[in-house]
Amino acid sequence: MNIAQHIEHGCRQYSDKPALVFEGRSLNYKELNELVNRVANALCDLGVEHGDRVALFLPNIPEFAVAYLGVLKIGAIAVSLNSSLKTEEVRFILEDSNPKVLITTEKLRDNVPLYALSHLKHIVIAEGEVGEDISWSQWAEGASSDFHSMDMDRDDPSAILYTSGTTGFPKGATLSHGNVISNMKSFVNKCSMAPDDRILLFLPLFHCFGQNAILNSSLSTGMTVILQRQFITEQVIQSVIDDQITLFFGVPNNFITLYEKASVQDLSSVRYYFSAAASLPVEIARKWHEKYGTVINEAYGLTETTPFASYNHQPDVKPGSIGLPIEDVEMEIINFDDREVKPGDMGEIIIKGPNVMLGYWNRPSETTRVIKEGWFHSGDIGKRDEDGYFYIVDRLKDMINVGGLKVYPVEVENILYQHPAVSEAAVFGIPEDFMGEQVNAQIVLKRDRTATSDEIISHCRKRIADFKVPTVVEFVESIPKNPAGKVLKRVLREEKSASSATQEEVKSPVARTADSIRDWLIEWMEKELEIDKATIKPDKPFFDYGLTSVLAVKLSQELGSWLGHSLNATTTWNFSTIQSLADYLVNLFETPSSSSKIKQETATQTHPVEIKTTDDLPDTEELSDSELAELLNEEIKKSREERQK
Repeated sequence: MNIAQHIEHGCRQYSDKPALVFEGRSLNYKELNELVNRVANALCDLGVEHGDRVALFLPNIPEFAVAYLGVLKIGAIAVSLNSSLKTEEVRFILEDSNPKVLITTEKLRDNVPLYALSHLKHIVIAEGEVGEDISWSQWAEGASSDFHSMDMDRDDPSAILYTSGTTGFPKGATLSHGNVISNMKSFVNKCSMAPDDRILLFLPLFHCFGQNAILNSSLSTGMTVILQRQFITEQVIQSVIDDQITLFFGVPNNFITLYEKASVQDLSSVRYYFSAAASLPVEIARKWHEKYGTVINEAYGLTETTPFASYNHQPDVKPGSIGLPIEDVEMEIINFDDREVKPGDMGEIIIKGPNVMLGYWNRPSETTRVIKEGWFHSGDIGKRDEDGYFYIVDRLKDMINVGGLKVYPVEVENILYQHPAVSEAAVFGIPEDFMGEQVNAQIVLKRDRTATSDEIISHCRKRIADFKVPTVVEFVESIPKNPAGKVLKRVLREEKSASSATQEEVKSPVARTADSIRDWLIEWMEKELEIDKATIKPDKPFFDYGLTSVLAVKLSQELGSWLGHSLNATTTWNFSTIQSLADYLVNLFETPSSSSKIKQETATQTHPVEIKTTDDLPDTEELSDSELAELLNEEIKKSREERQK
């Protein structure tokens, strides 16, 4: 077996059919397979052999998919790096995995260290200026287009995907060919994927969700994949319309944004929606179903489970649940004595099956701590109902979930301790409407030392990915600990939530001119993005300057604070240039209707996803999640019965 055999099958069965479409460029299955073969041969020419590692430090561009499949064809191991990592993070992963070859871009090349990488023999530049490295185009085009995938054993490693650990250092989850192939088959089956489907892929290819659930599963079915660099609302909606997308896979905040921006007609071609990577709020699922008449299907898994482990099965969907285990996979809930608990009781979710990783790369002791007698201990607290459906309740670990991306506090704390003024640091997550959670840091400064929150944030941003950087930094006299000296993160979260609740008050909006708003935005971009404000143009999109989704939320929050009026977290998506945003805000405060406009906008902020309820639906404001889930379940059943009639 070999994962890459699916592209060879596609070449035989769907030779002239588009396999990958990207920014106006289309590769059919025959062309894609030939390009993959060229890369496979080119890697062999560089001395890459069975079991060697090849690192992929790439954004969502076709070269990622081509390189990944080429690596697999020759029996080597693909090492995926998050494209937002900074130099020290990249160095750690490259030293840990010891790849022979690194494939990256001119832009990301700046974050590749030039030291302590003796095992790395070659660097290939897939996009941009090459410099002294190897040019992708010359390297690949000069190789043969004929290559047949090596036959691999089920337990041969195929990919290493790094996930942060509780020690603060990333761990490489090693997935086998058998892991991925079994997961591909489950995705195709559960999601009813078919050759005529067209799927949009904006989720990162370095992530297990984008790599296996979408790319591999889609290619194994003979589908057409529309690849995008990232999720940009207007581009996504336009692509759904123009490319007639039929399957839509995303994370919860993608659906929150689309609910606000996309009309029913915009998404009319989509027959199936799928959400994972973070829990989808039941209220969002209910409102989505009411507006679009379709269900957002949910699943649960982790990088260590390739990632698919359970699915909220059609047609018996239970809103709020992560469903039942997929075929050939077992899931249980156990207590802290490793004993199974009865339905309704909470405990740790454990998973067993062909989807469970081989282990953590070069970390046998950590592997044995999480895989016991074939059971993977997830670290997630959950429960199971009488019908066997599972529910996520909480986490054993202190992991912070920022828009589906995992942030481990110790990793951030290690960076904070590198600042010369920091004596103690505690990092924890608190709920945030759009991203799920935001990173907070409490810091005790050294005696006679000073620092500002801006300095601390800048210090972090230079060393770790944006989504890991604290959104809020507070300086305190002490940090709560138990008698053993362990920081009480639970207490910190509770105190922060209580403080936020008591501080909520109505502020009087401050009228601003368009010029003052533009000046504020330019100053903010100069500080946060560390760019020369002389180069900032009012009509150029924020995202062209490197604004990430996390920073976009931060911009909306801080701009709202300056205005004395909360803004929706998606404001910078809706008005994506300095000029358009300034014009919108000035119009918002215009008299004589400013009062009503502000009230309307504020109501939208309180409930970021707004719906029009019908008279026959109950008021949902006072309903719990379980009650909302039950209500949505009833609506789905009614809708299904009406269609059957």
